[in-house]
Amino acid sequence: MSDLPSSREPAVADPDLSGLRLGNYQLLRRLGRGGMADVYLAEQISLHRQVAFKVLRRSLADDQAYVHRFHNEARAAASLVHANIVQIYEVGCIDGIHFIAQEYVAGQNLKQWLARHRTADAQTAVHIMRQVVAALSRASQQGTIHRDIKPENIMLARTGEVKVADFGLARIAAHGPAVNLTQVGVTMGTPLYMSPEQVEGRAVDPRSDLYSFGVTSYEMLAGRPPFEGETPLSVAVQHLRSDPPPLAQQRPDLPDGLCRIVHRLLAKKPADRYQTPSDVMRDLRDLHLEGLDQWPSGADEWDVPESLSFVPGRSAATLQLAAVMRSQSLAARRHTRRLWVAAAIVAGLLAGAGAAWLNRPASLLDAVAIGIEKKDTVTLQYWHAMKLNTAEAWLAVERYFPPDDPVSRMYAWQAKQRLAELYRRNNQLDHALQVYTQLAGSDEPQYAAYGLLGRASLLDQQGQRNLATAELAEAVEQISQLPEEQISGVLQWLDPDLDEIFLFLAAEDARLKTLPLELWMYYRRPQSPNR
Repeated sequence: MSDLPSSREPAVADPDLSGLRLGNYQLLRRLGRGGMADVYLAEQISLHRQVAFKVLRRSLADDQAYVHRFHNEARAAASLVHANIVQIYEVGCIDGIHFIAQEYVAGQNLKQWLARHRTADAQTAVHIMRQVVAALSRASQQGTIHRDIKPENIMLARTGEVKVADFGLARIAAHGPAVNLTQVGVTMGTPLYMSPEQVEGRAVDPRSDLYSFGVTSYEMLAGRPPFEGETPLSVAVQHLRSDPPPLAQQRPDLPDGLCRIVHRLLAKKPADRYQTPSDVMRDLRDLHLEGLDQWPSGADEWDVPESLSFVPGRSAATLQLAAVMRSQSLAARRHTRRLWVAAAIVAGLLAGAGAAWLNRPASLLDAVAIGIEKKDTVTLQYWHAMKLNTAEAWLAVERYFPPDDPVSRMYAWQAKQRLAELYRRNNQLDHALQVYTQLAGSDEPQYAAYGLLGRASLLDQQGQRNLATAELAEAVEQISQLPEEQISGVLQWLDPDLDEIFLFLAAEDARLKTLPLELWMYYRRPQSPNR
């Protein structure tokens, strides 16, 4: 989101609206706060889908001119429909609350990713760059300039897909109070990524976004922005006068062609940069990197949309980034568990368990279990959910009995399994995929395997066989850790359409290749929802 440093920041923070229903939206929990809006995870009730719900800050909602721009620019941005652009669904005002409802991307932004990984390898970087360029290409074709390309606005989905957020919102923020470029310690944010023409207050065109994209790409590869300083002003001056340190010196392992692309994006004069995103895409297309499939011969004659409709290399790189995202998610869960144990030693079991519960990953389990009676024990709660067999009832198991002991943890995972099955049967596939993703992040192999098999089935149904294969490969690793009696039980959830691929992958596993997998698969339960 475009931060808006402002002296108009209210002395009292806006109230937390979690749990509030606004028209067609149930606000589940607050995801974050920016200078312009608070962001909530919300359920769009009519469509049974999760959305990111941005609420305009009260201090700005009092400015009618600002509110007018907020609505107009957001509606204009909503016309941008592309796989690599975060889609805006609705802009409106309910009970005096001005909001934007937009696509919810389960994952993290590039800034968060870099905080953990510091740099990206060439293959991952090019994979991300291709998709950002595709988004900028669509925007430029429709005459839209982002004005605030930076790592915070580049979203990395858990599937490995990349989406650019906040088109149009930077233009709204541009009408707010100016950034104090001389203040030491002011949040750097946007000045780090400003083009020279933005610094000078001149008119901008799509080449300005390309410069900011170059700064972002440089940081992604070098582990630091090309220009740094104690104040935004010192950074702004460098954008105007200084050349960035050669990327090849920072990363000698990078291909020369990739370094040339980044430095051309960083040219001071717009005329010396790439003139269109399509030009950038062509040079990215000409890079020959191991792990990235190449475009077929004759692709030079294609335009960007045609190129991205093929993008065979996108699948390989997507798998790579998706694997990193999932492994990071699993590591984060394990880290949270370790923190929980440490907290229990220091502050007592109850306090530690509470910390683990509060720091759990964002999920459907944040939904309010409305109208579900709380039972005396987790076992009774689980049986009550079996009797009702509704999403609210299954969500209530973990809601009322957080997984801070082995029994509650077991029932929480089993409730997730039942919830995924229910969503699957009701054709609520987006919800099912989210629950499968939660299960796949478990550090208990049987639940992780179940989640991975469910994800594989849904991805295969969507025609994403390569991604499904990657999920199966991870499932094989999890299943291999299980006792034989559990393996036969887990295999009942394997989609029969994926049997051949699974057996091929299992044949490479030293343990699984010795087991009668085909026999166990033959006796699978016919009522499996994945069938």
